[in-house]
Amino acid sequence: MTFPRYADYKDSGIEWLGEVPTHWEVMRCRFLFDIKKRIAGKEGYDILSITQQGIRIKDIENNDGQISQDYSKYQLVFPGDFAMNHMDLLTGYVDIAKSEGVTSPDYRVFSTQKNNIGNDKYFLSVFQNAYRKKIFYAYGQGSSQLGRWRLPTEQFKDFNIPLPPLPEQTAIAAFLDHETGKIDALVAEQEKLIALLKEKRQAVISHAVTKGLDPSVSLKDSGIEWLGEVPEHWEVAAVSYRYEVQLGKMLDTSKIRGQHLRPYLRVFDVQWGKINIDNLPEMDFSEDDQLKFCLHPGDLMVNEGGSYVGRSAIWRGEIKECYYQKALHRLRARHSHRDSPEFMLYIMENATKSGVFVAGGQQATIEHLTAEALRRYRFAFPPHAEQTAIVAYLDAQTAKFDALTAEAERAIALLKERRSALISAAVTGKIDVRWFVAPTPQEAA
Repeated sequence: MTFPRYADYKDSGIEWLGEVPTHWEVMRCRFLFDIKKRIAGKEGYDILSITQQGIRIKDIENNDGQISQDYSKYQLVFPGDFAMNHMDLLTGYVDIAKSEGVTSPDYRVFSTQKNNIGNDKYFLSVFQNAYRKKIFYAYGQGSSQLGRWRLPTEQFKDFNIPLPPLPEQTAIAAFLDHETGKIDALVAEQEKLIALLKEKRQAVISHAVTKGLDPSVSLKDSGIEWLGEVPEHWEVAAVSYRYEVQLGKMLDTSKIRGQHLRPYLRVFDVQWGKINIDNLPEMDFSEDDQLKFCLHPGDLMVNEGGSYVGRSAIWRGEIKECYYQKALHRLRARHSHRDSPEFMLYIMENATKSGVFVAGGQQATIEHLTAEALRRYRFAFPPHAEQTAIVAYLDAQTAKFDALTAEAERAIALLKERRSALISAAVTGKIDVRWFVAPTPQEAA
């Protein structure tokens, strides 16, 4: 849908803003907002975190993010206040508080001056647009390499805002609420579709690697609670019985120079089903190390720790010679005629995403999947020919799911791009929405 433009425009004199409708003003923030600095002086308030999804109440019990030792030194935020993380213009954001709480004393809290010339929701759209479009970035100071590109107080006060008459601000805010609400609903539908596709994809993998492809086959109890029954002719065995498990070389930054510098893989380089070989770091690998840690085509690489326990990919010999660090396991089939690394990759994907690698059965990923623990895990292994057939089937099925997921992700990206462009056009006067009348609840239903 296209929207009308205003009849007449003038040069705003502001590079990022360009032309604005003739009857609009442009005004600096110092004449529109009052910066607040109200230190709480006591504990007991909700801790407000400013995220790119808006203001959220921080859960300080789970140690998520930075935790302060003394929240009494935080500043008060009241409902209706703007709260801005101006300390990092790349990852920061701004929102209007809906509840009382405290936020970091380093953040900027401000409110509109009591002169009735502004609509807070319109102003919020202007500020959020300035974050999304990196408009604030040109006015920042600091060190962008260290993630500290901030908007100082004077630059904020001198930042120019397009200022249409108050009725137009209200119309723009209502128009954006309505239009972005429709877009957000479409995004939510695509996100639900992606979740459903991932769920179905996982179900297909799980069934294939635990029950096989023949629905008429006789089953037996695997003796493993999470695995349940498996085909009678499959062998239930520990990983160590089928694969050699070798943890990588301890990372030694003092040995980045030496006579035997070789490229090596890190956790970052092992994503699900693919391995990065661009800009690999190098480390000294002695001749003994080379024999121990050299990768061969068909080796299955498994992440050992961090937030990515179990994430796996197969080394295909992408470069002639490569090694790997201690944060990775190498699984190498003891008998290539008996086991397929592609089948083992699907086993690892199923085990990881089904929560097999969790701490004591709790819903928290274990910090480390040690070599000893990995060797002890037991899975069901069909004969090699059946492994190959299952892999071919799963490759075809997952490719379909992945294509549909990618299509939905592209749709989300286009919708978000449309949303951002619509907000930018409305708050800078590139479209005229004075005609807009918000539908009644009955009309919207």
